[in-house]
Amino acid sequence: MPGQGEQIAALPMRRDAKDQVKVLMVTSRDTGRWVMPKGWQMDGKKPWRAAEIEALEEAGAKGHVGTEMIGTYSYGKVMDDGSVVPCTVEVYPMFVEKLLRDWKERKERKRKWFTPKAAAQRVDEGDLAELLLRLQKKPHKEPAIRKLIDRMD
Repeated sequence: MPGQGEQIAALPMRRDAKDQVKVLMVTSRDTGRWVMPKGWQMDGKKPWRAAEIEALEEAGAKGHVGTEMIGTYSYGKVMDDGSVVPCTVEVYPMFVEKLLRDWKERKERKRKWFTPKAAAQRVDEGDLAELLLRLQKKPHKEPAIRKLIDRMD
């Protein structure tokens, strides 16, 4: 595990018919809690590329990932032996263009679109909930999201 406790996550997003932001969450494999697609940093990969791979493997989401993180959050990762490793997760915004019907972890996870507020109510981590609530109000005001939108236009 590179850099003890350093993980990356993609925050897959889209706009609905009313131009409201929705975020895609997946269930964790162990407890079934709603989480973002995330994983360990990958050797030789930029963190946003690793986040893009996690989004594809865990949620079947394809799209554009921002190169600037939108924020971080911390949690205690329970390892197979029962020990808990404190982890910091760097979150990268992702605009989803396509959801695959068939993806690597489809039999192990559920995925669902939520408003950022509804997603914030379902996560255990306070700083992740705050990050999601910021998106509920004015997502285009977040610098990392603004850069991603500008890059795509």
